[in-house]
Amino acid sequence: MSVHFILAGLTILLIDLLLGGDNAVVIALAVRALPERQRRIGTALGAGLAVVLRIALTFFAAELLRSRYIQLAGGLLVLWIAVKLFADADPTQADPPVPGFWRAVRLIVVADATMSTDNILAIAAASKGSLPLLILGLGLSIPLVVFTSTLLARLMDRYPIIIYFGAAILGRVGGEMIMTDAVVVQALEPTALWRYSVEAICASGVVLAGYLWARRHHPT
Repeated sequence: MSVHFILAGLTILLIDLLLGGDNAVVIALAVRALPERQRRIGTALGAGLAVVLRIALTFFAAELLRSRYIQLAGGLLVLWIAVKLFADADPTQADPPVPGFWRAVRLIVVADATMSTDNILAIAAASKGSLPLLILGLGLSIPLVVFTSTLLARLMDRYPIIIYFGAAILGRVGGEMIMTDAVVVQALEPTALWRYSVEAICASGVVLAGYLWARRHHPT
């Protein structure tokens, strides 16, 4: 194993950690209401499956870039997932309803695959088509993502207000994906102020929609 190979693997690991904060938030929100044992298993399983899917998607990165409406559809999907996760976590209730284990894992995998466009492109460039290098770099990231997600979930238990911030972050990501889609950019030519405004609206909209959803389905 050459020094270049190791350095490239560490580069992929660093990229995944720097760009994967949103994914850790998704995992933490998805497993927050699960029992402790299921939370640990769900976090590890969700992170592992998400990384495997990300490896597969990396080989289609160029095609994904050329595909129209991918970012737009992905952004809308992220907004919907964010609302669902916020409603499930429901910070206004001390004991929110427990979601299904496999439902939580499914949301983790779908959200990670949807939000990982920037990760995929950066990792594809760093790996230069080397599958072993790709697996090494992303494989090393699993325990760190699991640790971060577990820590976030426990902080959410202690400080429920973090759930609001987590949902808002996912809303901002969804808004950013929508406004950076090639079709939207070509049709609207949005300014930076416009993009930031849409991201802010999506962030606050997710929290409001999640709160109303929770009140409707989990009345106190």
